[in-house]
Amino acid sequence: MYLCIAIEGVAEIVLQPSTGIIKMNWIVLIVAGLCEVGFTYSLGRMKGVTGIEWWIWIGLFALLYVLSAVFLAKATQTISLGTAYPVWTGIGAVGAVIVGIFIFHEEVTFWRLFFMTTLIGSIIGLKALS
Repeated sequence: MYLCIAIEGVAEIVLQPSTGIIKMNWIVLIVAGLCEVGFTYSLGRMKGVTGIEWWIWIGLFALLYVLSAVFLAKATQTISLGTAYPVWTGIGAVGAVIVGIFIFHEEVTFWRLFFMTTLIGSIIGLKALS
């Protein structure tokens, strides 16, 4: 097995098994989605704070927003945009709902969980087909 790690602003891991080259940009895409969850968390924390604390949260929001976009752009070098973008937004949407429920104590309803489950199923379907 051949393993190469290259850093060009963003880490890229390449594995070369006997069947060919597999680019692990799915990991980069997942990190991009987690950065999106992070910036939505920051957005939630900005609610109700003022002064320097607000500026700290907006700074973290901006940093995670930029990192999320950079990782998404990197992932789309080998993953089709039609797959990467919905997966990225899906990770962010599901993550935001989970953060809202567990951290910000938002309401849990049947329909909210139902649609979150269908979104997760759609993400899995897009991954399976690409």
